[in-house]
Amino acid sequence: VSKPGYLFYSDNFPLDSVFEVTQPFLKDIPLQAIAIGKSVILKNIFYEFDSYKLKDESRVELDKLVRFLETYPDLKIEIVGHTDSIGTAEYNKTLSAQRAKSVADYLKASSISDDRLSYKGKGFSQPIATNDTEEGRAQNRRTEIIIVDK
Repeated sequence: VSKPGYLFYSDNFPLDSVFEVTQPFLKDIPLQAIAIGKSVILKNIFYEFDSYKLKDESRVELDKLVRFLETYPDLKIEIVGHTDSIGTAEYNKTLSAQRAKSVADYLKASSISDDRLSYKGKGFSQPIATNDTEEGRAQNRRTEIIIVDK
């Protein structure tokens, strides 16, 4: 979901039923105004298992990010990679940084200027869910962007 002047919203959710025009599936989408410090979790960025190689399914989301950055040419972003807690802290910090770099490399290859991008890996230092379940670990394995200048 996108609206001029706002960060776009990214999500990935299954529909468990069939919905009709008369009774559609409705979901409230919270949008954030573009501002320094605001962030978006890119929920449709996927990597090969235990790798920083982007899966082809990520292209739709990455291309949306490219269009967003083209629409707002003064924005600068930081790409932050996060992992679950499986493995050592050092390994996960390196993997998360490599994953964030993969996103930055895709953006650069799509004509987004290098001086608008920075990246870092946080490993498993900032979980948003439990690491005790597969569902929680999946939520913790994420890529986000943070607006750092506009």
